[in-house]
Amino acid sequence: MMVRTTVAFEGVSELILEKAVQLGLARSRTEALRMGIFALNKEYNLVKDIEQELLAARERLRKKARFRADLSRAEKDKLAKDLMKSR
Repeated sequence: MMVRTTVAFEGVSELILEKAVQLGLARSRTEALRMGIFALNKEYNLVKDIEQELLAARERLRKKARFRADLSRAEKDKLAKDLMKSR
């Protein structure tokens, strides 16, 4: 599972990211953001069992993909039936 997001920072947030890179805490601003995400999880225990949560998330994605594929097939079948009726 991957999420792509474009984020613009200015002011204090930008300064913190740049300092993290300058001081060698992170190789990039993106890595500094990842570190912040892990710190957030450590502070608030948002995801307790990471492996279990990842497996569950992957399963949800598989089900969603299967549902979309089935829906797409059903739509194609309906279109084919409609075309046959119109002839």
